[in-house]
Amino acid sequence: MSVLTGRAPRGALLLTLPAIAVLLLVMAVPFGVIVLRSFAEPVPGLANYVWFFQTPVNLTVLARTFTIAFWVTACCVLVAYPYAFAMSIAGPRVRLALIMCVLVPFWVSGVVRTLAWVILLQDSGVINRILLALGFEKVRLIRTQLGVTIGMTQVLLPFMIMPLYAVMRGIDLRLLQAARSLGAHPVKSFFQIYLPLSLPGVFAGATIVFILSLGFYITPLLLGGPQSTMLSTLIQQQVLSLLSWGRGGAMGVVLLVATFGVLALAGPFMRRSYQISGGSR
Repeated sequence: MSVLTGRAPRGALLLTLPAIAVLLLVMAVPFGVIVLRSFAEPVPGLANYVWFFQTPVNLTVLARTFTIAFWVTACCVLVAYPYAFAMSIAGPRVRLALIMCVLVPFWVSGVVRTLAWVILLQDSGVINRILLALGFEKVRLIRTQLGVTIGMTQVLLPFMIMPLYAVMRGIDLRLLQAARSLGAHPVKSFFQIYLPLSLPGVFAGATIVFILSLGFYITPLLLGGPQSTMLSTLIQQQVLSLLSWGRGGAMGVVLLVATFGVLALAGPFMRRSYQISGGSR
């Protein structure tokens, strides 16, 4: 047994080598090149970073990027939580149908889904026609932050639903029944028992959605306008339009460091929630 346990870690390490090699090849090496260019082009030094922080537009767009990512994450949590809860308590056939509704969007190109939202959100689109038919005035949805938030929420919703569903499937619903039998109100038992147990899924999905939102490009480009430009669009302009790899790399590094900073600030709160969830179980 000792021989097997000694060999198991080495065998597991060998199994991870292909994945580590791929990650180094497609992520670490390009990222290292970008970081080097941000310090070396057009001249060696910190000129690109000084330019970034001394340009008000860059700081405004950076703040807007995090604001949109926050609202997209909040909307995904609010929409995905009841849906994942329904998946966890539904019967096999209904659960399969609900899962298919989540997975089908992955089979459609993101560009196609975004163009569909362009048709729905435009001034003469389906949504405004319905509002006019009901006697309401038109609402400007296209080329706004609201339109960008709606489109990004729909695209990223599966990344919130699946982690939530994975955690909720492991929660024993008899705990709620026991709380009710002891006289607890259903709402109180939900917030004191079920919600804390589901928090790991909430934080896992919210982290994925938030990070993906920060780097979104197609959806903000097609649904947004000048007042909803995100940092990914500015990076594309610097690299592809202006051929300024140094400034584009500096933007990417700043976005990455800011993302890690936000996650570091949220880390203690997330760990505390995980501890509460583990203690409740």
